[in-house]
Amino acid sequence: MRALRILLIVTVILGGLFIIADRVAVGFAEDEAADRLKTNEGLATTPSVSIKGFPFLTQVVGGELDEVEVGIKNYEADTSGATGGTGTAGGTTPDKIRIDDLTAQMRGVAFSGDYSSAKAASATGTATISYDELLKAAKAEPVDVAGGVTAKVVGLSDGGNGKIKVEVEATVLGTKLPRPVSVLSSVSVKGDTVQVQADSLPNLGIQLAEDKVRLITDFRQKIDGLPGGIKLDKVEAAPKGVDITVKGSDVSLVG
Repeated sequence: MRALRILLIVTVILGGLFIIADRVAVGFAEDEAADRLKTNEGLATTPSVSIKGFPFLTQVVGGELDEVEVGIKNYEADTSGATGGTGTAGGTTPDKIRIDDLTAQMRGVAFSGDYSSAKAASATGTATISYDELLKAAKAEPVDVAGGVTAKVVGLSDGGNGKIKVEVEATVLGTKLPRPVSVLSSVSVKGDTVQVQADSLPNLGIQLAEDKVRLITDFRQKIDGLPGGIKLDKVEAAPKGVDITVKGSDVSLVG
């Protein structure tokens, strides 16, 4: 009986030591992965990396992690010189666009024997582009949409029911309208580009050709170079900005 008690005590102690060793190992691995990800992606701040599943050490022996969650607060994505507007009048957007709170869940993460690289079989995630940031894709010098009528987008905000409220400032025959004219717009994803298109045209006080007005109200923002090669999937207007979902396969986490 005494021997059994001793065996139980030893088992509990060894189990506790294993758990401690496992947690220490996973903490070290998370820190190392975060540092490498920061370097690989050229991030200004260190991302958060959380390795899911227990125990971690048995996953290491198997050469594959069940799930890894990555969080990046402010990610500067490439825009590849995308142009705003549906025509040439929209101007040129900045080379980068800031994406807030990018969180990605990577599943089936296999890594090399020397831990220099890691690739996920699949990944899904969410992020937000603020309205102020998205406005850069539309903001340009006032565009001449008809004789004596110029206009430009001056504001974006939540229009409710998944719509974006686009505010257009117009000058008609030398007189600026007393307040911006607003229109509700739909937002969608096509390939690697976020597109904003007015559901109806704003009343600028004078009859204008639709294609001319849409040079102002409609615009697009290309987003390229997301971490690990993940791609845009869906987009939806939200209170603080445009919420996007991303997905990918064979996504590079490290290396």
